[in-house]
Amino acid sequence: MESANHSVVSEFILLGLSKSQTLQILFFLGFSVVYAGIVLGNLLILVTVIFDSRLHTPMYFLLINLSCIDMSLASFTTPKMIVDFLRKQKTISWWGCYSQMFFIHLLGGSEMMLLVAMAIDRYVAICKPLHYMTIMSPRVLIWLLLSSYTVGFVHSSSQMAFMLNLPFCGPNVVDSFFCDLPLVIKLACKDTYLLQLLVIADSGLLSLVCFLLLLVSYMVIIYSVRHRAASGFAKAFSTLSAHITVVTLSFAPCVFIYVWPFSRYSVDKILSVFYTMFTPLLNPIIYTLRNQEVKAAMKKIRTQHTNSKQTL
Repeated sequence: MESANHSVVSEFILLGLSKSQTLQILFFLGFSVVYAGIVLGNLLILVTVIFDSRLHTPMYFLLINLSCIDMSLASFTTPKMIVDFLRKQKTISWWGCYSQMFFIHLLGGSEMMLLVAMAIDRYVAICKPLHYMTIMSPRVLIWLLLSSYTVGFVHSSSQMAFMLNLPFCGPNVVDSFFCDLPLVIKLACKDTYLLQLLVIADSGLLSLVCFLLLLVSYMVIIYSVRHRAASGFAKAFSTLSAHITVVTLSFAPCVFIYVWPFSRYSVDKILSVFYTMFTPLLNPIIYTLRNQEVKAAMKKIRTQHTNSKQTL
């Protein structure tokens, strides 16, 4: 551990969501169901898109990548949180904590940029429909995807660089259910006020820039279709509505946590639960319920599965 920032702290203690034994049992049952819903819901989208050739389009290519990120983001925090509800001592190793923070910021940053890529896709589909498949070529899609993960990696690496040389020699209690970077930095055995501001500014800036890019893209789309017939405008808005809902669910917690970082810990815990669990759960529900193509594809797969069972 000496090579890892000269720290004498080998593990951190997570306080979790509540000290009440009754609430922890209820949380265990409830969040187990939610996590199962996250995995099954996103897997259902993956299977549907992969096995239905009609969904082999740029929009759904980006959608299944969003599903992969959502599953991964939830999986780096939720399983441990669920298991910890049954433990008296909720601990995580230093490297486990470091890994958790790295991948949360990697996936969170990548998801924000992927939502920007999806907004670009919607702009081309709505404003330049005749050239959609030409503009959103496989090469462009790969570039958008690699750009999203690259931004996420650079963001996460810059955040973790702040941690490498911090000494941890005293308190090791994190008032959360996972290793939240701002809370962990506060435990270092030195003045970290400036460092906390840099961490918050880094995450807050990425969130704000991505949100502004999305806002501009929506304004451009609405401006471009304003003179179309009522049916055309309604169709464009219907296409955007699911994406706008997902963006709101993804960015709202980040805005409160990083743009207003000095709120109460209880509020931050609720927002963190929402971001790491309920957003990945709601994304597949939103895209399924508001998308006729996905629902039709799921119905087709279910019918084929039923027919295959009857022939056996």
